[in-house]
Amino acid sequence: MTEPQDPGNSTRHLPTVDPAEHGGQVALDQSASAASYDPAPTKEGGGSSAGRFWSARRIPAGLVALVVLGGSGLLLYDVAAVRADHPAMQWRRSLADELAQRPLNNVWVLAGAGVAMVIGLWLIVLAATPGLRDLLPMRRDRPGVRAGIDRTAAALVLRDRAVEVSGVQSVRVRMGRGKAAVRAVSHFRELDDVRADLDTVLAQGIDELGLAKPPSLSVHVRRPAKKG
Repeated sequence: MTEPQDPGNSTRHLPTVDPAEHGGQVALDQSASAASYDPAPTKEGGGSSAGRFWSARRIPAGLVALVVLGGSGLLLYDVAAVRADHPAMQWRRSLADELAQRPLNNVWVLAGAGVAMVIGLWLIVLAATPGLRDLLPMRRDRPGVRAGIDRTAAALVLRDRAVEVSGVQSVRVRMGRGKAAVRAVSHFRELDDVRADLDTVLAQGIDELGLAKPPSLSVHVRRPAKKG
């Protein structure tokens, strides 16, 4: 139920709104809320919980495999040549001499160690994190079936829902992994009424996306900027 307010300020906060989000006040001709809603319940026997999709990491894995294969093949060939009474390759003799002559605090030694450490940490992060941040996992209603939806596609679905609300002139939707931020421009109707309709329509839209972890919903409605 909307509280009586100054006609010049059409702002209503739900209990879940964080006042700090707007610096303790909301500008004139704007209406904002953080809507709360309950996700659609999973059907009985809906299988295990849906986690994030893991990236195949084909490019990093392919590059590492090529480097290891090339380096080990070259080293194995050189070792076999030395065993056959042939001199070692020039690159191996030069590398051995450089490592024997340069101290550990040499700039080039430290730089090489730093590069190797960065590459190693990068590979560890790739191996330990799922990746595919743009792919939102959906509820597993059937055992053995996994599905996901791209964040851009989910944002387009919510935007299409929002533009159908009476009074909405334009909408921008940013779909994150944990929050859907909606900014709409309304050229007629009361802003609180438009925002309330958006809360209802978008909450229903998020439910119908069937996401495993439905994001929170933040709706902000304002008037068009004055021309001239």
